[in-house]
Amino acid sequence: MNKRKIALAIFLGLAGLILFWLFAPPSVSSANQVSTSPAAIARGEYLVIAGGCISCHRGQTEETTETLSGGLALETDFGTFYAPNITPDSDNGIGDWEAEDFLSALKHGRTPSGSFYFPAFPYRAYAGMTDEDVLDMAAYLMSLEPISYSAPDPEVPGWLFRWTVAGWNKLADISQPDLEQFDDELLARGAYLARNLGHCGECHTPRNGLGIPDFNREYAGAEIGDEVIEAISAAALEEWTTNNFDIFLLLGLKPEGEFVGGDMNEVIEHNTSKLTDEDRDALAAFFTRHHSEED
Repeated sequence: MNKRKIALAIFLGLAGLILFWLFAPPSVSSANQVSTSPAAIARGEYLVIAGGCISCHRGQTEETTETLSGGLALETDFGTFYAPNITPDSDNGIGDWEAEDFLSALKHGRTPSGSFYFPAFPYRAYAGMTDEDVLDMAAYLMSLEPISYSAPDPEVPGWLFRWTVAGWNKLADISQPDLEQFDDELLARGAYLARNLGHCGECHTPRNGLGIPDFNREYAGAEIGDEVIEAISAAALEEWTTNNFDIFLLLGLKPEGEFVGGDMNEVIEHNTSKLTDEDRDALAAFFTRHHSEED
């Protein structure tokens, strides 16, 4: 074998390794099943509420506004994305999904066919969820009434393709620092709700020019399209007590006596006000006590 053939073989081998690194399917257990038990469905309903799914996936007509049939337009710097139908409709929703599909989608951003979701879907936050929570959410979603509605395709620049998200994911992996873990059970639960299930950072953490969250400025406020999202960082919450934040999550009332407006008002109404007292306490502890200790 001459040098040219050796060089070509090395190049093709390296190219194959790089492609596998970028596009290899995620490893998820095929032993899991979506439960149909009332207990799993009830847990899943609570998790779907805590995860704020209705905020993006709610139907856009008067008849479907209380459903998860999708259609909401999400305006970003990288185009307009439409929240999909996540009711168990076989043609337009998740009716044919198996347990592995839910785990691959929520924790790895991969479609049942193996393609990539655009990161307007907060799968990078959901990646920290437990498999049990993901599958309980699946149990609830699969128990809903199917609705036949197909959301529009994303409106993105000509250079943005789904396969390019493979490289974006790797860049996001490299740039993300190790976030602090907590031995305190209350703080650990608050961190899980804020960083993973509730994905607060998806709106409140600023991003770089590639749209990758800057976790060195976690919760420091951001801009999404033309909307300015308030900071909920240590500096922003300096005057807040744990009780202040708890009341805010329940009623949307700020310490100065004003009620929150805009999209956050809907988050309060549909999500955080429906949390258990224990989970609101955990979030309040994470955002106030943890931040004050960081200072």
